[in-house]
Amino acid sequence: MRTIKICLGLIGILLAFAACGNADDDFNNPGGVDGCLDLGAAQLRLSIQDQFTTLPGKVSVFFKVNDLQGKPVSGLTASDFTIYESGRNDNCFNTISASESAARISPKAQVFNSNTILLLDLSNSVLSNSLQELKDASVSFINNVMPAVPSDSYNMAIYWFDGEDELHLLQELTSDAAALVNAVQGIDENISNDPSTDLYGAVIKAGEVAQQIVAAGAGEDIISAASVVVFTDGTDQASRYSQNQALEVVRNSDDNVSWFTIGLGAEIDQAVLNNIGTTNSAFASNKEELEDIFVEISEEVKGQANSFYLFEYCSPKRDGSGINQLVIQAIDGDRQGAVQTQFDATGFTAGCQ
Repeated sequence: MRTIKICLGLIGILLAFAACGNADDDFNNPGGVDGCLDLGAAQLRLSIQDQFTTLPGKVSVFFKVNDLQGKPVSGLTASDFTIYESGRNDNCFNTISASESAARISPKAQVFNSNTILLLDLSNSVLSNSLQELKDASVSFINNVMPAVPSDSYNMAIYWFDGEDELHLLQELTSDAAALVNAVQGIDENISNDPSTDLYGAVIKAGEVAQQIVAAGAGEDIISAASVVVFTDGTDQASRYSQNQALEVVRNSDDNVSWFTIGLGAEIDQAVLNNIGTTNSAFASNKEELEDIFVEISEEVKGQANSFYLFEYCSPKRDGSGINQLVIQAIDGDRQGAVQTQFDATGFTAGCQ
């Protein structure tokens, strides 16, 4: 059992029923939903990220919602979720009333942050042919992903690559959109010393950075998600690393690491970029289309961040009731999905708010 201090709430559209206090990690996630509910075929997939209880009787679950193709489902509100509870004396699950369980939304959360890694190809072909368009597109990307009011929960770093065996840092991870824009605006045609393209090496190194970000959050009891967005106008020319090595890094990434690719022009290999961009890929046939493509991907990145939800409620179960079952069902239009877990109500009493 671990004890963590929580002050939980809503990030963007995170679903929250807020409370602060000491929380015990009392859950496990056995998977599957009891057939007695007869919810029907699922079109949404809910994956639990973290879960804990807080005396005198609060139950908290942090989870992510995707469709069956892995696309994030964002924009859900409290009315889009149905919560079911089942105890030792229940033949099946009972629906929990949102009003009776002290449901409310709070504007802050301290358990989640979203991190974007923007990885730019600054090989000679880009610097000589489409640098200004790339800078404009990157600025639009930054302004669309980062909130207007800086928040520690939303961060971005910018790296670039050329032919060297190095991931060049342009701007370290920050919540300051102005610093990110200034870094992009400072790129000039003399930034690179190697005109080649080490695409696979850059993917491998960016994957390592993303894994470090997620791991660092876990060490602070924070759920961290990372989105890696790779831009290139060509194929790997350095041949320092293989395609299989790069794809292995992508495949072995943490579940909370998402991969996007943006390709420009006729010299890219769309099949390779699709394999790297496992979350989504987009392609611009010419530099005039580049900004629109960057904005398209920025919407996907925002969707990833906003598909995480924090749910809390005051359970009617009391001390002595033992292990109780919990099901969270999400409904998005004509699509639904659910996840089942359980919690220990030891010590639960009245007084939860």
